[in-house]
Amino acid sequence: MKNLKDYKYFINREISLIDFNERVLHEAMDERHPLLERMKFCIIFSSNIDEFFMIRVAGLKEQADSNIAELSYDGKTPKEQLIEIRRKLIPLFDLHRQILMEDIYPKFKEHHIEFHQYNELDKADKAFLDDYFDKYVFPVLTPLSFGPANPFPNLINCSLNIAFILYDNIKKSQIYSFLQVPNFLPRLVKLPNREGYHYILFEEIIKANAFKIFPGMQILGAYNFRVTRDADIEIAEDEAEDLLHEISEHIRERRWGMQPVRLELNPNFPNELLDFILEYLGLSEEDVYVYSRPLNLPDFMVLLRLDLPALKDQPFTTRIIKEFQGDNGAIFEAISQKDYLVHHPYDSFSNSVLRFLNIASTDPDVLLIKITLYRTDSNSPILEALKLAAENGKSVTAFVELKARFDEENNIVWAKKLEKSGVHVVYGVPHLKTHCKIAYIVRKEQDIFRTYVHLSTGNYNQTTARIYTDIGFFTSNPEFGKDAALLFNFLTSYSHPSEWKHFSVAPINLYQKINYLIDREIEKSTPDNPGLIFAKMNQLAHRELIPKLYQASIAGVKIQLIVRGVCCLRPGLPEISENIEVRSILGRFLEHSRIFYFKNGGDGEFYLSSADWMSRNLHNRIEVMFPIYQKNLQNTLFNILNTNWRDNTKSWRLNPDGTYTKLKPAEGEEPFIAQEKFLEEIQICQNKSKK
Repeated sequence: MKNLKDYKYFINREISLIDFNERVLHEAMDERHPLLERMKFCIIFSSNIDEFFMIRVAGLKEQADSNIAELSYDGKTPKEQLIEIRRKLIPLFDLHRQILMEDIYPKFKEHHIEFHQYNELDKADKAFLDDYFDKYVFPVLTPLSFGPANPFPNLINCSLNIAFILYDNIKKSQIYSFLQVPNFLPRLVKLPNREGYHYILFEEIIKANAFKIFPGMQILGAYNFRVTRDADIEIAEDEAEDLLHEISEHIRERRWGMQPVRLELNPNFPNELLDFILEYLGLSEEDVYVYSRPLNLPDFMVLLRLDLPALKDQPFTTRIIKEFQGDNGAIFEAISQKDYLVHHPYDSFSNSVLRFLNIASTDPDVLLIKITLYRTDSNSPILEALKLAAENGKSVTAFVELKARFDEENNIVWAKKLEKSGVHVVYGVPHLKTHCKIAYIVRKEQDIFRTYVHLSTGNYNQTTARIYTDIGFFTSNPEFGKDAALLFNFLTSYSHPSEWKHFSVAPINLYQKINYLIDREIEKSTPDNPGLIFAKMNQLAHRELIPKLYQASIAGVKIQLIVRGVCCLRPGLPEISENIEVRSILGRFLEHSRIFYFKNGGDGEFYLSSADWMSRNLHNRIEVMFPIYQKNLQNTLFNILNTNWRDNTKSWRLNPDGTYTKLKPAEGEEPFIAQEKFLEEIQICQNKSKK
């Protein structure tokens, strides 16, 4: 019997994540995307890599520095993984530069979008910029020169900085001075005297006027650099008297004081200056990355706000559920009659989820609203609805996850606003993140209390609902309502959980449920009637579930997996995973829904969930998986899975060696893009409704 947990049967998680970002880069190369959308993918790649260093690389460096010998799923030490990460990233960074500087930038010029150097500008442009510097820039600059009275500056995480080499003509000595480029002024400064969209980078204005910053000094050089720090917040929850205060303090620490993990430079950075910075940051040459492109690329996201519709994705009109419209009670009347699925962004979020909560906030018959909030908009209409509900005298409880990575600060702000409006805010379950997405409403209808539940694979976030694919479910099934009530009681009282009739809840019993479903598929699979597991998720990285899937494959179960990002499973291994195929789809929208189908001998079952098949989801978070029973809704989910599987243009197949191959239409086969198919279906529905 083979050891299915052997290292050789796993793909390294960090390398798999890098491979995902390589696929993001390929979207930036795809000329089927409009030009500004291609730029967006370049920016997303850069932002994703920032987070990768702040979390994944930072964790590995800490382990390596502490001589922790814990091996990865594929048997690598932290030091070995760091070496492999750098080996993989360097050619990707060069590809990134090539796409941006040799492809996108030249095409920008064709559309009158251009970036200039100060020394190539005419007198009128220079006069404008010099005046701009004097009025708006000089007053807010704080140069920090290194010396006996001034230690090496504490550089903000992911901030753009300029290192100046100066010569003091009076003291006859050379000094280093460091200046953080202010992030509250536009990075891209538009030149007003030119037609089109002509910009100069903010740091170039500073360099051109450096003589005003350092009067009496000779400026020998000015060089851009950027420091990435460890940003993974670890809270000692048992010792924290006030979780809100504790997290607020750690947010400040993330910004200023956590350990550096990467140094980014532009070319021609002097070796002497580099050695000086590395010494004070405690970094080595292996932590240095040199780019022949602008640093801090996420600043360029402002370009997507330009009024250039020809360079952006064409807008589309979302599908609306007619039964949800009408008078204030229409949506509850509709849900009381039958269950509904919504597929975002194709189905309207505003006219389903947001309407559900907006109507509840003013409906005199609604008595209570409970909701979990993991990530939401900075200006969220969802939260405005909750505030209004509380102000209207309804009992409102919002479970705000303060430990949602990189959204902690936003969630703290909104939590305080909700509390001021009379919402009862719960700040988290100790030692767990609440990642499930559920809203629960109690409504008095005649002489009974009826419950309404919304469950989703995605967050209560109107912004991401336009760009993430997710599935939402509305029901008035009283048994679902009871499960929801038990879940919220568990969340708010930390009580010992009861048995849920329909919900499977992590970390209580979700992992066990998935194991049971796979085991059942193995048991019922026969040569004449082989089993089938058809699943869509964001990530698959679980040391026990992957061998379980191998076991199912060996038993003859066919397994089709759509895994957008990290996948540590090796498909197609002879006698191990030859019945498993894994694909990854990238496109206009971020694939985010989690859908799970188990054939069950022919009596198929469908489940939706907020959870990926990862250790963190199944053991360290509050997650919910729930069944879909109605045949018509099951058919909808099967259509979503099959449509995605048919994609032969935006889909990548995972190979046994861990590499990915992009699918192409076979000879004589038409290109098929799943996301475009869903958009076409919306248009067909709208055309039918007009007739």
